[in-house]
Amino acid sequence: MTQPSVVLATASYDHTIRFWEAKSGRCYRTIQYPDSQVNRLEITPDKRFLAAAGNPHIRLFDVNSSTAHPVISYDSHTNNVMAVGFQCDGNWMYSGSEDGTVKIWDLRTATCQREYESRAAVNTVVLHPNQKELISGDQNGNIRVWDLAANSCSCELVPEVDTAVRSLTVMWDGSMVVAANNRGTCYVWRLLKGTQTMTYFEPLHKLQAHDGYILKCLLSPEFCDPNRYLATASSDHTVKIWNVDGFTLERTLTGHQRWVWDCVFSVDGAYLITASSDTTARLWAMNTGETIRVYQGHHKATICCALHDGAESPPT
Repeated sequence: MTQPSVVLATASYDHTIRFWEAKSGRCYRTIQYPDSQVNRLEITPDKRFLAAAGNPHIRLFDVNSSTAHPVISYDSHTNNVMAVGFQCDGNWMYSGSEDGTVKIWDLRTATCQREYESRAAVNTVVLHPNQKELISGDQNGNIRVWDLAANSCSCELVPEVDTAVRSLTVMWDGSMVVAANNRGTCYVWRLLKGTQTMTYFEPLHKLQAHDGYILKCLLSPEFCDPNRYLATASSDHTVKIWNVDGFTLERTLTGHQRWVWDCVFSVDGAYLITASSDTTARLWAMNTGETIRVYQGHHKATICCALHDGAESPPT
């Protein structure tokens, strides 16, 4: 198979992963995933592999192959893997699980190199753009910063006691972090550098974004600048787009019939892909808030999506 310029994948409770032609909406490849549901999908920076986080494994699939078998499996978690992502050069992978741990993996050997104890089910993990800190959010409402150089937890926050942190997102330049919780609230902090490498959180804003759960929050990418947006996907069937300058509501994306579990921006921030319990994924135009394409083919809830429409390898 030739390398597609746009890699778009979704996963569903129907135990399949589907690859789509973004423009036409045609599904060109389906991978059966019988072992478990897939909680999260992420594409490697070089566009060659797709990581599927399940229970309790993470499996890596070749984007350009037609084989249904994973290239490699990462196996030391003991419960649902809820978060997965890659270091910018693709040298290592990180994950977070309901087993209460955050792990760092050697991508090639599939060995777990480091493990951090969160002491509660981990729902979300993001890598700071400095590539030196992981930030995790858990079911008990804790946010922790894991300093990879010091190999320890450097910071701990509890924005709302006993309210699960569902999703975390960091601005591409490391200037801001947003945490979304089960009460529809987003907590926003400025990230400040201390005298050492440690990041400090300065409270900036509290946004009551939805009445229902926020299942995913996501800040817009670098090439969207000077416009900066926050997308919040919710159990109220909508995705809201907020202008980060003042956190005013820019628009509400309506069309999904059930919970919206996941969202991902195109590389230039002009489009948004969403995944919903109504079995579909959608492609939205950010400038109008209109649906451009509906991806239909899953038979049960579509709970995660991944998109890579940028350059094959990250700029050095």
